[in-house]
Order: sequence, then structure tokens, then C-alpha cells
Amino acid sequence: MGCDRNCGLIAGAVIGAVLAVFGGILMPVGDMLIERTIKKEVVLEEGTIAYQNWVKTGTEVYRQFWIYDVQNPQEVVTNSSKIKVKQRGPYTYRVRYLAKRNITHDPENHTVSFLQPNEAIFEPSLSAGTENDTWTVLNLAVAYNNTADGVYTVFSGKDNINQVAIIDTYKGKKNLSYWPSYCDMINGTDAASFPPFVEKTRVLRFFSSDICRSIYAVFGAEINLKGIPVYRFVLPSMAFASPLQNPDNHCFCTETVISNNCTSYGVLDIGRCKEGKPVYISLPHFLHSSPDIAEPIEGLNPNEDEHSTYLDVEPITGFTLRFAKRLQINILVKPAKKIEALKGLKRNYIVPILWLNETGTIGDEKAEMFRKRVTGKINLLGLVEITLLSVGVVMFVAFMISYCACRSKKVK
Repeated sequence: MGCDRNCGLIAGAVIGAVLAVFGGILMPVGDMLIERTIKKEVVLEEGTIAYQNWVKTGTEVYRQFWIYDVQNPQEVVTNSSKIKVKQRGPYTYRVRYLAKRNITHDPENHTVSFLQPNEAIFEPSLSAGTENDTWTVLNLAVAYNNTADGVYTVFSGKDNINQVAIIDTYKGKKNLSYWPSYCDMINGTDAASFPPFVEKTRVLRFFSSDICRSIYAVFGAEINLKGIPVYRFVLPSMAFASPLQNPDNHCFCTETVISNNCTSYGVLDIGRCKEGKPVYISLPHFLHSSPDIAEPIEGLNPNEDEHSTYLDVEPITGFTLRFAKRLQINILVKPAKKIEALKGLKRNYIVPILWLNETGTIGDEKAEMFRKRVTGKINLLGLVEITLLSVGVVMFVAFMISYCACRSKKVK
């Protein structure tokens, strides 16, 4: 009887040890299986999860415009006073609802080329007015219609998953021809996705044709989005810093007068990619701009929550599941003797014209699909691993303690 009991205890301990070992082995094996599956599914080729969502996004994307209404134009023209503005809006358009066009695969170079349609549909229910409002700058909003951005050529990731979605060329070129030195390079993806297995320490680089340059985002916080853990990456203030603050930005300063010898910050002169027009871009309400930029303008109220740019990226796949792209379009206005309205000016102004907020969030249906096919399976595997390991360790310890206790009593 004692032998049977001892044998049972030993058998229980052995079973516990086996379960613990199996759970421990399953961890690296499971991670390897997950990695292999993800590497297969994020490649930009027909039949993968990535390709299905890449061709036509399942996310509803909206672009909102706020127009700056100048309250004292005559006072500015006559006395070079501060410009008083009041924002009007939003005027909302649905964008990026069409599938990519002219998709061409190059199996030899492992690239995919495409055009991104820029059609826009006005959404009256999400707007503060109509398209017939007397804001001539609204033409900037609807000017996207019947146009396309590209051609983009990106790596499919078929031969190197670390390059998936990274832009190889834009409009057939690897550089922009707008900026000197490395500032002219086209870096990263288009921000819709990134190579998988994103770590918090990674700097996410992406190209935006709206601002005529490549830029980057850094980790900000962990967030739960519809049951999916995501990393929020934010556009840092250093991205638009002066060369004095961030020496890497020296090649984005292309003149010394308006920029006060390249000491002003928070605005970027993109005239070279706008046919020489005096266009400057910034964050809305001159967020993170130097005091000299915002000083001549009254009525601005910058804040991080409403005016910063961010990307919510699912770290395992690298997919961007929510984003907010915010930027402001400004025009340089300066004294001009041959223009009646400007000949009396005694100072330069960088005048805010409008700011836009382009946002998109994964839909409920897509989120459920993502949870089932990606995060759900990963969480289940993790639960099985922990359960086997925990139960195995508990069984082994409990049965061994019981066995030792029985042996001790027998000896006595």
C-alpha cells in the first residue's frame, strides 16, 4: 500500500515535470511559429492579410479643414498690426476610400508599384458649413479630387521582411530634388504600415508628400485600441526644430532672412515643391513653433491633444490601426512695393491659411477579424504556455513535498 502511494506521488511529480518542460519548450517554439506566420502574412502579395488591407483600406479616413478668418485685414495693411484670426470649421471630406490603382508587381526586384487616388467626398453632417461658403481657400480642399499621388514603388518584403512597405522610389526617383544633402532622401514607408515586430526603441520613419519630406515618429505610450494592444508613436518637436536645437535639420533651412539665420523653428519652407510659391507648413496653431513665428498672430491656441500627429501601431504586425495627421498651411506675406495691398507693410508675416486633421481608425469589423486572426491566436498560445508551465510546476512541487513527507513518516 505504501509503495503504491509513493509510486503515485512520484508519477504525479513526473507528470508535473513533463508539463512544465513542455510548457517551457512551447514558449520558444510558439514564438518561432508566430514569427513565421507573421512574416508570411505581412508580405505584400496576393492572399496575405497585409495585401488585402493594403490594396483598399477598411478604415474610414476623414480629412477635416479649419479655415483662418482674418478679422482685421485693413488694420494690418495700414498699420502692420498683429493679425487677428478666428478659425472656422471643420469642413470634412472622406478620403482614401478608393483602392490603389495601377498596381504592378516586380517579382525580380520584390517590389510593388501603385498610384494612390486622392478623391474626396464632402460630408455635410460632419461639417460646420457647406462647400458654397465664401471661403476661397476651400479650393485647396477639393483640389485633391481627380488627382493621384505617386507613382510609389515599395518593397514587398518577400525576400526581406525588414523592408516590407519601405519606399524604394517615388515618381521614379530615390530622392526628391527639393533639399540639399540627406534631407532630400525618401526614407521609410508611407506610414500605413511598418516592418513587423516593432519595438518601443525603434524610430518609425515615413515619407509624406503633403509636407514634401521624410519625417519620423518616436514611442509615446502603450494604448488599448478596441481590444488590440498598440504602441502610440508621436511626431516629436525635434522634427521641426532649428539646426541650433537639432543639427540634423541643417539641410531643411534653405534661407537665412525669414528663418532669422536658421534660429526660428516649427515651420518649414516647402516653396521648392510648390512651384516657388511662398508656402510654409507647420503644426496647427504653430504648435512647437518659436515665439517669433506666432508673435504677429492673435487668436491661436496650440495644444498637444488637438494639434499633434500620432500613429497607433500594432507592434507584432507593424500595421497602423489608428492615426491622426495634423498640419497647417501658411503663406509668407512680406512688403512689396508693386502690390498696392502690401506696399505699406513694415514687417514679414507667416500667415496661417488653414489647418487639416486627417484621421482614420480601424473599423469594428476589421478589429474583430484582426483579434481572431492575429492577437487572439497569440494570446491563446501564450495562455496555453503559461498554464502548462504553471500547472506543471505546481504539480511537481506538490507531489514531491507529499512524497518526501510520506518517506519521512515511514522512516520514523
